[in-house]
Amino acid sequence: MLRSFRIALIALVATLAFSASAFADTCSIRIHFVKAGWVIGGTVGDGTLTCNGRSYPLSIGGLSYGFTFGASSVRLRGVARHVHRPRDIEGVYGAGSAGAAVVRGPQAAVLTNQKGVVLEVAGAQSGLIVNFDLNGMAVSLKR
Repeated sequence: MLRSFRIALIALVATLAFSASAFADTCSIRIHFVKAGWVIGGTVGDGTLTCNGRSYPLSIGGLSYGFTFGASSVRLRGVARHVHRPRDIEGVYGAGSAGAAVVRGPQAAVLTNQKGVVLEVAGAQSGLIVNFDLNGMAVSLKR
C-alpha cells in the first residue's frame, strides 16, 4: 500500500510539473530604445508585448558601465518565451555587450530575467556608438 501511495504521489508531482510548463506562452515582443553614454551609459525606451492577441505596453530603462561612447537608437523584435502571465516580462535583464554602429548596424540578444522569461530579439541600431560594456535593462508594464 505504501508503494502504491508513492507511485501515485510521483505521478501527481510529474503531472503538475508538466502542466505548469505547458501553460507557458511564447509571446511576440517589440522594443525601441535610445542608448547614449560616455563610460557610463543610459538606456530609455518603450515596447509592446503581444500575448494571445492582447497587447501590453512596456517601459524600458537601464544603465551600462564600461567602454561606451556615442548614442544610438535600437529597434528590436522577437519572442518572449516562458511567459505564464504578462507580468512575468517585468524584471532586470543583464548582459555584456560589444558593438559598433556608424549610421546603421545589426543587433541581436538573448536575455533572461529572474522569473525565467527568455527574450530572443534581433534588429538594428542606428547612430554613432562604440561599446564594450556590462549593462542592465529593466522592463516593466506601463500602468
